[in-house]
Amino acid sequence: MALESWGSCLSCLLIPLALWSIVVNILLYFPNGKASHAASYQLPNYVWYFEGICFSGVMILLLAVILIILEWNVFYRCCQSESCNKTYRSFISIVLALLGVAFSGYSCIIFTLGLIQGPFCNSSNGWDYIFKDTAGWYLTDYSSWSRCTEPANIVEWNIILLSILIALSGLQFIICFLKVAAELKRTLCGTYSVFVQ
Repeated sequence: MALESWGSCLSCLLIPLALWSIVVNILLYFPNGKASHAASYQLPNYVWYFEGICFSGVMILLLAVILIILEWNVFYRCCQSESCNKTYRSFISIVLALLGVAFSGYSCIIFTLGLIQGPFCNSSNGWDYIFKDTAGWYLTDYSSWSRCTEPANIVEWNIILLSILIALSGLQFIICFLKVAAELKRTLCGTYSVFVQ
């Protein structure tokens, strides 16, 4: 019962998470608040994939709005009986929530790979991914961070922002998964299942 009551609230939680993903991803384009590195394409390749803007941002935002609309009782009736209408709405919600699982899961994987790869920065050997062969061990080796001389504090900037994006997309993944579970329970075991009738 609790899972069903949460189902209608879960979609609303996706909206602020999607908006925050867009904002945080945009910040990745401006290390230390400067646009000069974006203008000269001196940013990591994973930043140009737009996961935080497109997948865990705009796509999740659109899915959340559609899921909220599907919860309204004024939704267009697709068949004669109320039970049938609610089941179709629930089926559409399941499909959309599964898309949300895919979008947020993909984003979380890309953000994690970006965090493991490390920032694209200038060092004594020129511009490169100087931490790419460390398999993420640079995250705990604070003394190695000084090897990146430009942009200033780029390692901290990337670690903080990518960690936030991983957390946001992870929460989106969990919420969409719970939404799928709630809708499946409502459809298969609920009071308006057409499969049981």
